[in-house]
Amino acid sequence: MAYQQPALPYADNALEPHISANTIGFHYGKHHAAYVKNYNGFVEGTPYDAMSLEEVIIQTASDASKTGIFNNGAQAWNHSFYWNCLTPNGGGEPTGEIATKITEDFGSVDKFKEELKNAAATQFGSGWAWLVLDGGKLKVTKTGNAQNPMTSGQTPLLCIDVWEHAYYLDYQNRRPDHVAAVIENLINWEFINANYAAAK
Repeated sequence: MAYQQPALPYADNALEPHISANTIGFHYGKHHAAYVKNYNGFVEGTPYDAMSLEEVIIQTASDASKTGIFNNGAQAWNHSFYWNCLTPNGGGEPTGEIATKITEDFGSVDKFKEELKNAAATQFGSGWAWLVLDGGKLKVTKTGNAQNPMTSGQTPLLCIDVWEHAYYLDYQNRRPDHVAAVIENLINWEFINANYAAAK
């Protein structure tokens, strides 16, 4: 059964001025859609077609002969997750249980934001910055290309896309400015809290 690209949870201009409708159009409408199409082409007629996307990602992560399946499947998953990490009028201070857990594990919200910004800014080349739950503790991590923390036994709670197609039309080479705008204005704390509640 083919994997379906989920609909955006908001209008393509809903994240302006921080992420433009033009960027969303290319990012969701071209890049994300291509990963989904390519993934479905790779798995059609194989046993992977009947598996969940998460199962396929974990099973193919360390198999060099399945690189095409993994790269496109993981990128399809990463993007579907990423869109839900963002919301209009989001960002700012965390709320709910995750706020308490962030202070507990990082020392302060400011320290957490500093670590997340640093991970996103220092990821060399294309990739992702993540907040994950690892052994009951929150951690900030980063991955290159299509890599996903779930292949290391970590549970993703939040991600920021730092591939150039996520920000270049709006910010050119100023990745840190894009990351700061996302953290301060767009993070969907309700979604992050739901992920934490399901994972703890």
